[in-house]
Amino acid sequence: MPADPERVVLDRDDLRRTLVRIAHEIVEKNAVEEGEDPAVALVGIHTRGAVIARRLHALVGELTGTEVPLGDVDISFYRDDIAGRSPTDQPVVHATHLDFDLGGRTIVLCDDVLFTGRTVRAAIDSLFDYGRPSKVQLAVLADRGHRELPIRPDYVGKNLPTARDERVFVRLEETDGVDEVAIARAEDIEAATSAAEETR
Repeated sequence: MPADPERVVLDRDDLRRTLVRIAHEIVEKNAVEEGEDPAVALVGIHTRGAVIARRLHALVGELTGTEVPLGDVDISFYRDDIAGRSPTDQPVVHATHLDFDLGGRTIVLCDDVLFTGRTVRAAIDSLFDYGRPSKVQLAVLADRGHRELPIRPDYVGKNLPTARDERVFVRLEETDGVDEVAIARAEDIEAATSAAEETR
């Protein structure tokens, strides 16, 4: 039986502790006080960034007793590679939900993995089509490096030094049935897939 090509770097408990820490940092950095109208809002980038935003929203609420606005954005048509994609590789489009005024608020964009920075740039473009926030901060579960744009996260769950031929898999209970972050080399995944197919 072939060895598992993936290496788990965050398990369920690690992921929970990581999100609790990020929630504390968001509250501290933005001075969210109980009973006050919060000037901060959480916005997740579809798909897993939206799940992370919902979890952080619940944790911030537990910490402050305050209902922080929550939204999500779909960046499918804001990506700079949309025109170059083949018809069979087009993104799945989700609805954007921003049911509050962005003006004057600090928006904390939430995503699962920060890589080149192009997804975040697209999300910022999307935000500004809906309003003009006073600040935009970035919270990511994993930062794997290899930036192509000058974008740096304000809140990082885990820094993951990776090679370009490696892939980072964020799996969440809501979308994948399990909470974990794993790393694998592309060639190891292909080898494991080929071996599995041969044993069928």
